[in-house]
Amino acid sequence: MEIEPGKYSYNSWPLGKLPDSWKRPEPDLIRNKGYSWEDPRDIVDIFEGKLAKYAGSKYAAVLDCDSHALFLSLKFLDFKGEVSIPARTYASVPMQILHAGASYSFRDEAWHGKYELKGTGIFDAAAQFKPGMFGNDSLIETLSFQIKKVLPIGRGGAVLTDSKEVYEWIKLSSYDGRDLTSKYDSPGHIKGLGWHYYMTPEDAARGILLMDDLSEDRMFELGWENYPDLREYEFLKKNASGLGIH
Repeated sequence: MEIEPGKYSYNSWPLGKLPDSWKRPEPDLIRNKGYSWEDPRDIVDIFEGKLAKYAGSKYAAVLDCDSHALFLSLKFLDFKGEVSIPARTYASVPMQILHAGASYSFRDEAWHGKYELKGTGIFDAAAQFKPGMFGNDSLIETLSFQIKKVLPIGRGGAVLTDSKEVYEWIKLSSYDGRDLTSKYDSPGHIKGLGWHYYMTPEDAARGILLMDDLSEDRMFELGWENYPDLREYEFLKKNASGLGIH
């Protein structure tokens, strides 16, 4: 059957037209608090602006998890060399390095809050969340909003950066390479290869609510002592550069 031009509708049922009883409450809750939005994706923009101001960075791009934030940051750099990481960190970090086409080595470091993926200018800051946390020496810092973190959205992450180029590339790449400023069926809507790593408006709305209620007694940092030594895992040791012990 030939489809008549102009008859395609992106928001046809059920997209964008859920019954009220099926909807998550967070978007309406932030509207009741005075936040204004028309398109649900505006909520993501609001959260990103709030996050960047809080962190002290020019830009924040929110994603579905910190692991994907690290992966996309490495893909932006097209980094293919060796990345040095602390031996005591979360197991996903070396895996994302491998997924991005680079290699890793382990180092001993008593870190707290964040540490550098040495050789890249990327800092994994998943273990902290506090005002002004973005460092002036960082190209990129990544955050985690996992349920045990300071901002417990449940699932989510972010890229903090002062680089407009980084921000725009992360936004485009995390939403399937789609240019959200153009019409969904326009020829130039797909700008390049992307990944399905975006944060939903509902999760962004939860982030806004949590930030509005964030108090100083929620400020804490995790560090090296909260993680096992990844050199003890045979798979990760085997896949590390050299002996995997630095």
